[in-house]
Amino acid sequence: MAGRVLLRGMLAGILAAFLAFGFARVVGEPQVDRAIAIEAAHDAAAGEPPEEELVSRRVQSTLGLLTAAVMYGAAYGGVFALAFAVAHGRVGRVSPRMLALLLAGAGFVAVVLVPDLKYPANPPAVGHAETIGMRTAAYFEMVVFSLCAMILSVLAGRSLLARMDVWSAWLCGGALFIVLVTVLQLTLPDISEVPADFPAALLWRFREGALGMQVVLWGALGLVFGALVNRMPELRGRA
Repeated sequence: MAGRVLLRGMLAGILAAFLAFGFARVVGEPQVDRAIAIEAAHDAAAGEPPEEELVSRRVQSTLGLLTAAVMYGAAYGGVFALAFAVAHGRVGRVSPRMLALLLAGAGFVAVVLVPDLKYPANPPAVGHAETIGMRTAAYFEMVVFSLCAMILSVLAGRSLLARMDVWSAWLCGGALFIVLVTVLQLTLPDISEVPADFPAALLWRFREGALGMQVVLWGALGLVFGALVNRMPELRGRA
């Protein structure tokens, strides 16, 4: 059964990735093109030669973006399926479809939303090359810590079920998560490298597009995976 659940997770992740790719092409890529144009204009004004493209922008925004999205979706779909298999039957008597939606929401909050509030996505022309390593490490630290905070909060909420009603137990677990991520947000360093002359509207729209792509990916993953596993009678019987 674990193999069947894993296969459905990867399939759901790939289907979700195609939807996310379509969203990124329509909403996100135009903002990237504008940001690249600004970066090229700054380089030209400074007398710097244009950087040589190892891969053309056309390939990056089509085949390259689709390949990355599919690989990302398949990987997250597989991990999502494993998390579902662990959680099923251990977090209350909920249907497989509802559990998938709850896991997708929790995954989006822990993996995307909380790290994005601290370190939002930046378009080209924002950020210094010499700080890439530091920015990447800080972001992934935020992701790991946020996931750990989510797991601890779920375990705390589950342990409280023996002492209080369901609503109060999970409310306490949610409050613990908020406290933990707030401490993390205050502990990790702030990074602000947006040039003063960078258009605020473009920065906002780029970040909207980046976050929207993740909303589409996680939302579709939860919906598609939930529909697939809800048809498995052995899972419905254990709910």
